[in-house]
Amino acid sequence: MRCLRLGTWVIAAAAGGCAIAAGACTSANDDTYPAPDGGAGGGGEGGSGGGLVPFTPPPDPGGGGVLFAASGEALALTGYRFPPASPDDVAFVDGWDVKFTRLLVTVDKITLSDNPDVQPGDPSKTGGVVAQANGPWAIDLGHADPSYLAGKGGPGEQAVPIAALAARSDGASFATDGTRYAFGFDLVAATDQAMNVNLDAAGVADYKQMIAEKCAVLYVGTAKFKGDKTDPECYPADRQGWPDEVRFRLCFTSPTTYVNCQNPDNTGASFPSEEHQRGIAFLADKSVIGQVTIHTDHPFWDSVIHDSPAHFDQFAARVVGRDGGPPVVTLESTRGVDYTAYTDALGHSLAWRYCVEPPTDAHPKLTGAMRFDPQTVPHAAGGDGASGLRDYYDFSTYDQSTQGHLNSDGLCFVRRNYPSPQ
Repeated sequence: MRCLRLGTWVIAAAAGGCAIAAGACTSANDDTYPAPDGGAGGGGEGGSGGGLVPFTPPPDPGGGGVLFAASGEALALTGYRFPPASPDDVAFVDGWDVKFTRLLVTVDKITLSDNPDVQPGDPSKTGGVVAQANGPWAIDLGHADPSYLAGKGGPGEQAVPIAALAARSDGASFATDGTRYAFGFDLVAATDQAMNVNLDAAGVADYKQMIAEKCAVLYVGTAKFKGDKTDPECYPADRQGWPDEVRFRLCFTSPTTYVNCQNPDNTGASFPSEEHQRGIAFLADKSVIGQVTIHTDHPFWDSVIHDSPAHFDQFAARVVGRDGGPPVVTLESTRGVDYTAYTDALGHSLAWRYCVEPPTDAHPKLTGAMRFDPQTVPHAAGGDGASGLRDYYDFSTYDQSTQGHLNSDGLCFVRRNYPSPQ
């Protein structure tokens, strides 16, 4: 579906039960090097917690219950290969091979509510909350474990169980007659009250930095340029001399609530403007899965249209001219950078480049000067971020805030709980 973020399912209003869940309880410096890997387990799955709250994996609640899990899909585990293995594989179209060392998130307040269809044209409206699983849960979506559930998106995906509900908050059973309950969840700022689901020692160190910086999501990884340097479209004059390896540490201070998500597991007819029916229907003979899914490509899109092509040049550009080994780029380095006329760290204007042809189902191929497309999202030259996108920092964060889904591809209504146009 070609979905504008300004459409019903991605625009958000300004933000302003009882848990029955196993395991539940009520500016980095640009030169900062990503924390090293390794170390003893930090407390996930029954460990000490590394200074966070210990976590106990939930049991399967069985028929009439729901098991909640979290996944960054296969791409959180394997990264984005370049060149892509096949033309259908998702890739960064500007020639970067991108891999994640860690992808840390804090999930909280997974809710089930009555009547997801209360307003056909407005998915922000639901009935009252009937059950809630409370975290917060600190999760590394880049951590693989053969004991995890199979992810909803296909082969190679994993989903780590985080909570379960066997009944409503009033003790009554969930209906198993086809009744659907609206599903929602929060991504919140990192906190020392979070349960350590699967962070190792290096992950805990990064998470403590997240707490200091108030990150809700942290990307840590490496991008290596693997495009064809003999192709002038892939390696134009304005990219020559750029580093071939860039390490990144992208802290998104973007707490967000995802409301009344569509569910690809549903088979009934959806509303005309939606891909899937909303909500979760329970089964009498076995539990159902509610998978919090985080799509990893959103912060790298070239527009605010859903499923736009991903680029890494805009981040690599901010470390051009830096000496001393592989540079580290942060989201902070994009503050003040005009997303409508993008420049590198030396002030040079840039043009779009392509090392593979981009998909064009979201929009036609962008050419000429590098200008990120906000569609009708307001632009603001300064002032408070609520009035508009001021710079590329705001633009990337706006795209990132739409990355939460249900069961792989189920779109949710997005309520941004930070200063942003909605």
